[in-house]
Formats: sequence, structure tokens, C-alpha cells
Amino acid sequence: MEKKWIHSPRLDTITMVEVTAKKYSRKLSKTELWKKLPKKMMYQTFSTIIDHLTEAKKIRLNEQGKVEWILIKEGQKETSEEKTAGIPAGKETETIKKELNKEILQEKTTELNDSEKNTVFELSEIERKALKVLGKERKELSVQELSEKAGIELDSARRSIQWLNEKRLGKARIQKEVFVVLGEEGLKALKTGLPEKKFLGGLGNTWKKISEIKAIPKQEINIALGNAKKKGLIELKKEQELEIKITGKGKEFLEKKSEEELMLEKINEKEVNENSFDAKEKEVLKFLGFRKNFLKHKEKGNEFIQITKKGLSGIPLLETQKERKYNLMDPVEEVFPGKKQPYFKFVDEIKQKLVSLGFKEMENPLIVQEFYNFDVLFQPQNHPARTWTDTYKLKKPEYGKLPDKKIVEAVKQAHENGGKAESKGWKYNWNEKIASQLMPSAHGTAHSARQLVKGVEVPGKYFTIARCFRPDVVDATHLIEFNQMEGFVAGENFTFRKLLGLLKEFAVEIAGAEKVKFLPDYYPFTEPSCQLNALHPKLGWVEFGGAGIFRAEITENLGIKEKCLAWGLGMDRLAMFKLGLNDVRELFSQNLDWLRKGI
Repeated sequence: MEKKWIHSPRLDTITMVEVTAKKYSRKLSKTELWKKLPKKMMYQTFSTIIDHLTEAKKIRLNEQGKVEWILIKEGQKETSEEKTAGIPAGKETETIKKELNKEILQEKTTELNDSEKNTVFELSEIERKALKVLGKERKELSVQELSEKAGIELDSARRSIQWLNEKRLGKARIQKEVFVVLGEEGLKALKTGLPEKKFLGGLGNTWKKISEIKAIPKQEINIALGNAKKKGLIELKKEQELEIKITGKGKEFLEKKSEEELMLEKINEKEVNENSFDAKEKEVLKFLGFRKNFLKHKEKGNEFIQITKKGLSGIPLLETQKERKYNLMDPVEEVFPGKKQPYFKFVDEIKQKLVSLGFKEMENPLIVQEFYNFDVLFQPQNHPARTWTDTYKLKKPEYGKLPDKKIVEAVKQAHENGGKAESKGWKYNWNEKIASQLMPSAHGTAHSARQLVKGVEVPGKYFTIARCFRPDVVDATHLIEFNQMEGFVAGENFTFRKLLGLLKEFAVEIAGAEKVKFLPDYYPFTEPSCQLNALHPKLGWVEFGGAGIFRAEITENLGIKEKCLAWGLGMDRLAMFKLGLNDVRELFSQNLDWLRKGI
């Protein structure tokens, strides 16, 4: 029987604390040192190890409250092995480990120090019940016995064993045991009989051809034949076909239950501990184990615990303080629950705010026709922004479909002569093929153009948060892929002043900007136009985006008579302000500390 003994603290745990204490000697407090351990452990266990190392004069807390390794004396040298293990020079490595292990694990006198008394006072209800039972019984108890005698659930008994062991009020061990259960074929044999018995039942007193045996299925005949032959229950001869005849031993086998059948009945549908079988039964088990799918073996570990001298010393203290004492001062492990990436969360919050204000979200495909990105927005086909230096093009497929011919014709007229608007247009021959070229959207306004073509409600409010692509030099405020919050409102009597107020509200409420200013600007598709800027504490004045009133060449040629106040703001820069970052690239950082502690 295999036994696995649990000791607490373990030798490798003690060594880990030693190595860490030595590495950060005079640099960290006790709590800071605990957080620097390569592997996590309970603070109570860590504190116990530190107490014993202090008592052994291996470490001390200096005047600054830092943990100091004090074993190495001046002039002593360490071997490379001792440096690796964190063991003091001048003594054998293994000897020191054994001494330290003995100090930590040995049973002390019944006198408890203040720290140990506090440990007893802080015991939970299930630990108190378990400790009292162990003190009364004064012997090793299994987890099942402890559960029954203490009147606690089995899972609670398991937890109490683990905790009492860690606090050195009890000594625990795990004993592994093997249990036997019947497999699929074993259960089948239990109900219908062993294959060889059914096989023998189909034989008479004379020789019988194997093809004439119908008592068992064909797939079982070979198994039954092999087992019956091995036990001497049949005779075989082969002429044209294999023939079989039952022996006297086979007839006796039919008349009474075999050892295998008795074993199957004993196990039945239960889980039976292997140790409950005698030597003869184990031989039968071994034979059944050779049969495919007859038996299954399950390994289970059973827990045992007995009280230590410290545990016995702690029982009287439970009577002096019957209610559990809680220590609210010890540090606890910081928990980082799962949550959204900070930038994604910021974007979702903006969407929710805009929707709650009555804005409708527009579609924002990654790939659009130049028709929407430029032409609907009255940007001429010879404009430098349409060249390879400022935009990307799609290689395959190269062209896309344009909308209804009436819309295409209206846009064409706007470019060539102004169309229905009081404008002369750009005075050039507009090319439909250029307009149908596909490209990754260069700005969010392409999606506003799609919405204008589809039609808008008046009054109406529209927005989208779109992924945009431009060849740019990547720096603290620029990326080649970025997000824009695009939108427009359509209504009567709208003014440029109203647009400025709306933009200022966005900068203050969404980005948390404290200072905002507007500069005049030019865009081919708005007039008048402006640029929105906000003051960043590190980067100075940063452009958030542009805005303006859609030109009449756009709206009137699409049948919209009312004013449309439009804007396109850099979501990445808004988020950079809100999240207190100095570089837009940090929004996509894999820094776990920022991802855990961001909004």
C-alpha cells in the first residue's frame, strides 16, 4: 500500500523563503518579501517560517523594518552550490537544511507563544470542532471518522484537516487505496453468465462442430473457446472443421459456481477495496483482470490526521475565547477578476452613452468604394488625399458596385457643375470607374456618406465608431490603424455655434479634458470647418478631430434640405486622455499590470 505523507511547511518551501530573503536582504519588509516569493503560499505559513528563521538567528528585522539575512559572517566565502540554494557559508548545505527542517517541524513544549495563541483564537468553527474531537480521541482519525464525530460535512472535514496541518495543530497524511469495480463485460457476465459457461451449455456428450454452436454470439466464441481450453473443460479435434467435446471437468464446471462467478457476485455493482480480498481471491482477481473490460481499478486517497502537542495546548484556549478572533491586519492576496480590456470598455461606454441620447448607430464596413470615401463627400478625383501617399487601395478585388444610377448621376453633376446646389462644382469630367475602386476606409466620414445616400430622418442623430486606415508615421499620437467616432445631426435651424457646443461637451464629458480650444480648418466636405484641440498634461495641445457643416453640394444633391452638423473625432486620442496615457500605442499594450488596473 502506497502512503504519501504531508508535512507543512515542506523543505522546498523553507528553502524558497531562505533564497528570497537572502536575495532581497535589507531591501524589503516582511510583507513585501512575501509578495516577492517565486511561488505563492499562505501568509500564515510564510509568517511561521520567518518566525523560526528569526529564532534560529538566521534573519532579523533591522531598524528600518526590512528583512536582513545575518548568517554570513565577514570574510566567509560561499560555494556556488550554497549561493544557488541560499544556504549560509561555513556549514554543509544538507546539514543546514536538516537542522532548519527539524526546527520547523519538531514538536515543542506545551507552552504556546503569542503568535501561536493568536492562531488558535483565529480558528474557524469547523477547525474548532475538529480540534476538540482530535483532543478527545487522542488517536489518528480518517476524514470520514472526523466528519462523523465532529458533526461536520465531509468537505468541511477535509478543509479542517488541511488547515490544522498547515497551522501545525495537527499532523496529516494521505493514504492511497485501490478500489475494484466491474467493467462493461464484467457486468454482462454477472447478469448472463461467463462466456465459457454459456458455451459449454451448448455442447452435448458427443463431438460437435463449431459452426453448430448457437448458444453464444460468434464474437464471444473465440474468448469462450480459449478460456475453456485453458481450464481443461473441452477437447478439440480438427477434420474438415474444428470439433469440440465437453470433458468430465467441464461437466463439473457446469454444475457449480466457479471462483470467477463468486468473485463477480462479491463485487457486484459496488466499489470494493483491494485490501479486503485474501490471497486466493487476489489470484482470481488477477485472472479476471486479464479479460478485456471485466474489471476497472480506481485509485482513491484517504486523509488521516492526529493532534500534535501544540494542538493539545490550544484546546484550553478555545474555552477562554469561544468566539472566533478575526485578524484584519494581515495582508491578503490581491485578486484580479476577469474584465474587459480598458480600451474596449471605454468604447462600449461611449456607444451606450450615445445610444441613450437617441443616436442611431451606422454600419461601418472596413472596405468601402472611393465613391463613399471621397466622391459623395465632394472631394475631387484629382485631390492629393486620394493618392497612394495618403490612402490604401485594395488589390483584389479592385472594384465594387455603386448604388442606384440616380444617386451616381447626382454626385457626378455635383462634381462637374454643382448640380442642384448654388455651386459651380469642380469643373472636370467625373469618372465612374475611379469612384468604384475599393479601399480600406480612410476616415469615418465615409460611413456618414453611406447613410446620407440611404436617407436620413429629420430631425435625426447618427454615429459610428469605425476602424480607419492611413499610411502614416507611427508615434505617440498617430497609428496606421485607428478608430474614429464619426457622427452627424440633421435638423432645422442648426448653427455652427451649436456644433462647437456639442464638440466641447464631447471633449469634457467623454475624454475628461479640462481645457479645449477650436481652430479654423479646411475640409472639402464641410463649410465652415474647425479643428478641436484639448490640452494634455504631457503632450501639450493635441488635436481630437475635425468638424463642420456638410456642404450644400453634398446634402442638396442627395435631397436633404436641412443643415447637417458633422464631426470625426479620434477615439484613440480620446481614450488616451481618459485613461491617463502618454502614448496612443499603450492602448493596445500587453502590460498585465495596466490591463488589471485600468478602468
